[in-house]
This record gives sequence, structure tokens and C-alpha cells, in this order.
Amino acid sequence: MESLSLPDRATIANMAPEYGATMGFFPVDNETLAYLRFSGRDEAHVEIVERVLKEQGLFHTASDREPRFTDSLELDLNDVVPSIAGPKRPQDRIPLTESKKAWHSVLKGYEASPDKSVEVTRGDETFPVQNGAIVIAAITSCTNTSNPTVMLAAGLVAKKARERGLKTKPWVKTSLAPGSQVVTEYLNASGLTEDLDAMRFNLVGYGCTTCIGNSGPLDPEIAAAVKANDLIVTSALSGNRNFEGRVNPLTRANYLASPPLVVAYALAGTMDIDFESEPIGQDQDGADVFLRDIWPSHQEVVQTLRDSVKKDQFVERYAVVLDGPPEWRQVSFEEADRYQWDPESTYVRLPPFFDGVEAGTPDAPTDIEGARVLCLLGDSVTTDHISPAGAIALDSPAAKYLEENGVAPRDFNSYGSRRGNHEVMMRGTFANIRLRNLLAPGTEGGISRYLPTGEQMSIFDASMKYQADGTPLIVIAGQEYGTGSSRDWAAKGTLLLGVRAVIAESYERIHRSNLIGMGVLPLEFEDGESRESLGLSGEETFSISGISSGVTPGKSLTVTTDTGKSFSVTARLDTPQEVEYYEHGGILQYVLRQLAAR
Repeated sequence: MESLSLPDRATIANMAPEYGATMGFFPVDNETLAYLRFSGRDEAHVEIVERVLKEQGLFHTASDREPRFTDSLELDLNDVVPSIAGPKRPQDRIPLTESKKAWHSVLKGYEASPDKSVEVTRGDETFPVQNGAIVIAAITSCTNTSNPTVMLAAGLVAKKARERGLKTKPWVKTSLAPGSQVVTEYLNASGLTEDLDAMRFNLVGYGCTTCIGNSGPLDPEIAAAVKANDLIVTSALSGNRNFEGRVNPLTRANYLASPPLVVAYALAGTMDIDFESEPIGQDQDGADVFLRDIWPSHQEVVQTLRDSVKKDQFVERYAVVLDGPPEWRQVSFEEADRYQWDPESTYVRLPPFFDGVEAGTPDAPTDIEGARVLCLLGDSVTTDHISPAGAIALDSPAAKYLEENGVAPRDFNSYGSRRGNHEVMMRGTFANIRLRNLLAPGTEGGISRYLPTGEQMSIFDASMKYQADGTPLIVIAGQEYGTGSSRDWAAKGTLLLGVRAVIAESYERIHRSNLIGMGVLPLEFEDGESRESLGLSGEETFSISGISSGVTPGKSLTVTTDTGKSFSVTARLDTPQEVEYYEHGGILQYVLRQLAAR
């Protein structure tokens, strides 16, 4: 830790999903204080940070005794190698030397050939797009795009590539969206902005872009070729989320990489490359150029950092950071004690979570009788599958709602941008284009069946029909249900679709907690049991008993079906407080009643 800069520590902490953790923590020490001063914090603020932490025994020095931990892990730094992650989860690490082999394994899963290629004409240029083509290369906002070391390294890769006459491939959509305006300041000061621009890594803004699904559309000619020929195309991005259907509807595989590696992949234009043994391109003289030829040394990066990153950049930028652009400053609003809900808004609407909530003790939860399955799902269903953040598909229930409210398709934006509108978000729940609902075999996306008639329809439409019938709903899933970003809307949308309970083999811990927070009961199959071992088709009618007699942490409940099956599940209400939240119908109702009782 003593050898790590604060930006490097922040990168390791924030990129925790890539090693399967929620967050990585580093203690505060003199390096932290030095960064606070360098980034323009007031000296009085720095002094109180130091004093408070030292008084509490939380300030770290090299001479401190090692803290006591409940568990520990060891990592040999000699084992650390350049890596990427993908194609569907951030924790699926791939050593860079194994990336080509790993890509061929992905193709094998699609029963596709790495040699499949299609000629695409765009304007006056024609080029091949093949399986494995990188159609999006994005240095997209995340903690590592506020880390001067890796951002300057990306600029140096662009500079060295430019000097050798290399260009990014024409089918690659490139973008640069730093995490801070200060990045632009030091890239300009170093002269590397010009090199990044030459490689088409032009500044598109500051904030979450490709990682949250805001890549924007591919060029129509490329998109048409991908669709017509069922090409398996990819993306490379420097964010920390790459779940299915999140980056772009057309990229089947998405890989996380450092900013300088993103530039390298844009130059190569394909995942089907071994950077160690294959050239990234040819220079002006036709000589092969390998990644190692354009990769900056540590000394080059450090010297560039010393020459270009200054305290004044932080002071000047953050002095006006809250002002916003002219468009932001021109937004009109009324001064009021409470938010003025606009019934015409398609972005922010009054949600129904408090409808019908009364002060006092809530009615006790009841058993679930005659429930139907809305979704029958497999393993590793992520919160991105449950509540996608990306583009709103033109043929989706959310798109229909927006069109009916006067929004043109070009202005649909994304689910993430419209998360203040429950009407959009509930229609987007389970609407991920890569979701596989086993109740509708052979389909992909937010499709289910209305089981009383067998009619196939969107999950949202099926939910509305069931709710009109007064039929409670459940979801049945496999292992690691809710893994990923733990988006709160994955639980909110589940509730709004009328789902009373989820039965899964195991849960991601935050999503389990979020379900309870919305009054949805998380249930777990007994060890060794699953929907397969119990022979559940998902077409049964389910009843869950033992709730009305009072739930307790870890209580065993009984599930019966109209086909005569009976099995036990564990209520994953793990603490008395979680039981209390569930009894109130969720944490929102619990807090409201607590406030009303004061």
C-alpha cells in the first residue's frame, strides 16, 4: 500500500466488481492528506480529517500494528498480469495472453466461425466487419478515467501509434468521457489531446456513458450488416460493468480493459488478436507494429504526469464545478418546500409506493395463495437482466408508453435516464434484450406467457393481466439471483409488476436486501434442491404457507402446487429488523410510519 498513489488506490477500490467484491477499502494515511492538499482542499479541512481519524485510531502509518481481521487473503504481486474481463461479467478475468483463446471459446458457444466476414460500404469507404470486430471502444467514465496515470498512458499510446502512422479501424465507434473536467486540463497541458483526437477518441462529455448503456447507436451501415449476417461483434470499454445487453443491443460480448488497452483494441479493431505474437498494424513503411512498440514505459508516464498535472487545475475546475453549463443554469424552477410534481413529465413522476399507507401498526402479511410464475430463470441473473439501464428498444412496452405520451423515438433516451418515472421503469423490468425466460422457450428478451390461456406476450403485459385478475405472482430462479450492480429499480420494478415472492437457489446479498426493502419476500430452496430437482415446470399454481402465522429470521415455509408437489423453502429474512421491514411492506413504509409516530 505504501507504494500506491491515491488514484491507484481509488481505481482498485472502485473496480472491485472485477474481483468479485462490493468495494475495496484503503485506510487514510499521509498519501491521502497529500492528495487532499494537491486537489485543492482547504488546509483546515485537511487538518480536521487528520485529527479526527487519529483520535479514532483509524489513521494508518507504516509502523502501526497490523489490525485484527476475521479473515484474510494473500496475493503474490508476481502473479499480477495484464488482464481484461468479459464477455458478460466483470469478475470473469482473462489474462491478456489468453484473450484470443478465450474469444474463440466464446465463438464456439455461438457455433460461429472466427473467419466469418462481411464487406460494409459507408459513404466512399468499404471495409470488412467480421466476427470479433470491436465496434465500440470507449474510454468511459469510471474511477480509472480520473486516474492521471492510466489516462496519460492512453494518450501516450495514441501518440506513439500516431507517430508510427497507425489509425483506429473505421468500424470502431470511439469515444472519450473522462470522470472529471480536470482530465481535459492535464491532457491539454501534456499535448496528448491532439493525439487522442487523431485516433478519434474525441471528448463526448463527462460522466457515465458506454458503461451505463449510453454508447449511442452504431452507424446504420454497420448495424445493418451485423443484424443481417448475425455477426458476433464486441466492445472494449474502461468501465466496470459489462453485463449482457447493457453496453449496446448489438454487441454480444463486452470486455473491460484499461484506458490504454482500449486505445490498443481500437487500433486492432478485433478481439481475435494475440497482442504478444501478432502485430497491431503496419507503419508507414509497411513494417509490423506490435503493442509493445507503442506501450509507454513507466518512466514516460511518470514524467508526463509530473509535467502536466498541477494543483491549479483542480482548484480552478472545482471552483465552478457546481455552476454547470449554460443549459443547466437556464432551467427554471419554483421555490417551494416540496417538490412540484409535473403530471406531464416523462422523466420524473410521483411513484405509487406510499399509496394506501396509513399510520399505526400495519396489517400482518398473509400467505400467498394461487400464485403464478411470471419468470422462470436460470443462474447468474443480474440486476441488469432484471432492470436494464441501457437503450429503450423501439418495440418495447416502455417505448409504447413514451410514444403515447408524445416522445419521439430519437428522444427515448435510456432506462437509466428515466429512472425517475416508474411507468417507464416498471415496463422495463425484466425487459433486458438478453433475458431468457424459460416460460417462453426459444425467445430472448422480456417475453412471458399468460399461463391461463398460454398466450405469449411481454412480461409487462402478462403482469397487467394477472394483476387485473387479482393473481399474485412469483419469480423462480437459480443461483446468484440479482448478481451485478444491485440497482434499486430491480427490486422496485419487481414489486410494481405484482411479484410477491422470489424463490431462488441463492442471492446476491444486496439485491436480497433490496427485495425486502420493497416488501418482496426472498425465499431460498433447501440445500441441494432446485426447480430442476423438484421437477417444477413453472406452469403450476403455487401457494406459500407459514407467512400469516408470523415470520421470523430464517423461518421454514411450505410451498405447495396444484400438481400435488410440496417442498420447504427458507425465508431469507436474516435479521429481526428485516422481518420488521417486510411486515411493514418495505423500508419506505416502515420509515414513514416511524416518522408519523413521532
